[in-house]
Amino acid sequence: MAQALLFGSVASAALLAGAALGAFWAPPEHLTAAALAFAGGALTSALSFELFAEADKLGGVVYAAIGMLVGAAVFIVVDARLLSGMRGSAVGLGLLAAATIDGISENLALGVSLIEGASVALLAAISIANLPEALGSAVRMRENGRSIRFVLGTWSIVAVLLAASVAAGRLLLGSASGGTLALLLGFAGGAVLAALATTVFPEAFRHGGPYIAFATVAGFLFAYVLAEM
Repeated sequence: MAQALLFGSVASAALLAGAALGAFWAPPEHLTAAALAFAGGALTSALSFELFAEADKLGGVVYAAIGMLVGAAVFIVVDARLLSGMRGSAVGLGLLAAATIDGISENLALGVSLIEGASVALLAAISIANLPEALGSAVRMRENGRSIRFVLGTWSIVAVLLAASVAAGRLLLGSASGGTLALLLGFAGGAVLAALATTVFPEAFRHGGPYIAFATVAGFLFAYVLAEM
């Protein structure tokens, strides 16, 4: 459990760091785009070689695939029904909601991964993704008139929730069957992949242009090499 709390704290610390930066500083759009693209590449690598591969190993490809399809469907429905109404003038809150929904899936999966052995690559990918997501949301919230106290307080609550998700994944699912774990890991992978396709990559391309793809490749290679070390 101590390891779960440590992993949860590290991942959540990146959220708080991003929110703090965004509350006081608005970085150039191309820099944020590069960070998002790098994070997207790292998450793509992690969900391929950590989440889905581990799900296949634990319960077989059928359970893993079912979980992935359900996870993607849930994220898409929530994104379409809930988050679309929060964009526009409230884009900062929409990004926060998206990061929270996506982050709970990621952190539960991180907790589940600790059952079979710590996944440093998955932790790194989640942490890398958390920082630009929180930074972008905080910048938009400040632009829409939210106070620094509101921004930091809101993201602090999210950080605690996501850190607790890692512990919950490790504690509540430690005795689950291989098929159940495969479904859950696949679900998390599907939710992450849907978030990348609908939010992270489009946002990075919109602000960074086609050459931002190099940052995505760099993120993918970084997470892959980390997983192989």
